[in-house]
Amino acid sequence: MTAKRKVGASQRHAPLPIVVLISGSGTNLQAIIDAVELADLPVHIRAVISNQPQAQGLERARAAGISAEVVDHTLYADRAAFDVALQAAIDRHQPALVVLAGFMRILTPEFVAHYHGRMLNIHPSLLPAFRGLDTHRRALEAGAREHGLSIHFVTSELDGGPVVLQSKVPIRAGDDATALASRVQIAEHKAYPQVIRWFAEGRLALRDNQVLFDGLALTQPLQLSETFC
Repeated sequence: MTAKRKVGASQRHAPLPIVVLISGSGTNLQAIIDAVELADLPVHIRAVISNQPQAQGLERARAAGISAEVVDHTLYADRAAFDVALQAAIDRHQPALVVLAGFMRILTPEFVAHYHGRMLNIHPSLLPAFRGLDTHRRALEAGAREHGLSIHFVTSELDGGPVVLQSKVPIRAGDDATALASRVQIAEHKAYPQVIRWFAEGRLALRDNQVLFDGLALTQPLQLSETFC
């Protein structure tokens, strides 16, 4: 598929309010922050929220002058109670988009439904292959020839929402999980700001669990390419 139109970085867009959810180091968060600071991503990060009080990504947010908040999942009796508290924390910022960037919690169907069509996740595999955890190790053990990442709208099915974009990374002789993860991460830092940009520019939407790009239904995920930049 080729893009019907291109939207240059020089065109003005009202910044889209977003909230980013993290659990760890926040490298994808940093890629998003960097793109905003370069005026290459028309969003306003209203808050970064983590379920882990010691997440390094919270310091990245503070360094950028972004509200950094914690909703510690260990303080709640069950998943449903945590999700209610998390939803309240998010909704205080009235985001148009919720971005999961290494957020390591399985979300309840009620929470997911509340943000239907306005919540994205990045997953380190070429979905539907290797849903869940330890994707790099599993890809190597399976003898896969290529690996990569997928960015998808979130649904109640774990890593099963409609995929917007994928980026393929070759598996090289001698790769271990650490080396493969490092190369996938480089691709992630290019891909996630791009997909968020499309959403902010109104080029990307979800209708009845069908991804629309420039008003056309996708029959397969887009591939990371300069064609779409």
